[in-house]
Amino acid sequence: MPAQQKKIIFCIAGVLSFACALGTAAAIGTQLWVKGTILCKTGALLVNATGQELEKFIGKIQYGLFYGERVRQCGLGGRPFQFSFFPDLLKIIPASIHVSVILFCTVLIVFALVGAGFFMFNAFGSPYETLHGPVGLYLWSFYQYGIWLGCTRHGLAAGMMSISPSVSGSCGCLIMILFSSEVKIHHLSEKIANFKEGSFTFKTHSEHFANSFWIILVCSLVHFLNALLIRFAGFEFPFSKSKDSGPITGAADLMY
Repeated sequence: MPAQQKKIIFCIAGVLSFACALGTAAAIGTQLWVKGTILCKTGALLVNATGQELEKFIGKIQYGLFYGERVRQCGLGGRPFQFSFFPDLLKIIPASIHVSVILFCTVLIVFALVGAGFFMFNAFGSPYETLHGPVGLYLWSFYQYGIWLGCTRHGLAAGMMSISPSVSGSCGCLIMILFSSEVKIHHLSEKIANFKEGSFTFKTHSEHFANSFWIILVCSLVHFLNALLIRFAGFEFPFSKSKDSGPITGAADLMY
């Protein structure tokens, strides 16, 4: 592929990767991961509410990874409450899963930024250069480490550029799987609604994933698209074997 087309592909992939990093960072800070409604089961059973009367006992809830808000409805009007996961809800939620989601979000942001940096470096930089002396020896060691990562003859810069989208996309999938299990299997909304509720019992009436959750899905798909763009530009996927790869005996192939 001509160098100009490669530069265009790398620029597009770099911009997309940077946009995913910003989108993920914005999603982490919002409370728009889950939206739903909560039924005050105790109050509805006391008055045997049905039909339109039941709506007086249905409140709302929405939350993210760090904080959220719910409106408590028990027949006497809505009462809004703010809550925070840290440290208030740590004892009632699956803390290991929740912390893992946050950690994978952080990894997603880091690798998205790393990928964007290497995309731009390969588009506008000059990684093909010969170095001599101790500096060349040290960088050559990093280059051999890039070969070990499965980067074939392209070296560390192209190798990290190839690995970052795959890692980011995988992290995005893990985030969605873990958070979905936390919400659906562990009934996170009900646990939040019943937190410090002595005489009333609340049950999830309806819930759905909100914008921030789907932003993670879009970012994951974009990272997998970046991986395809790298392959389209002529680079091998990580841990793939090149047919024409031979022994490399110098630092002239540094970075590429």
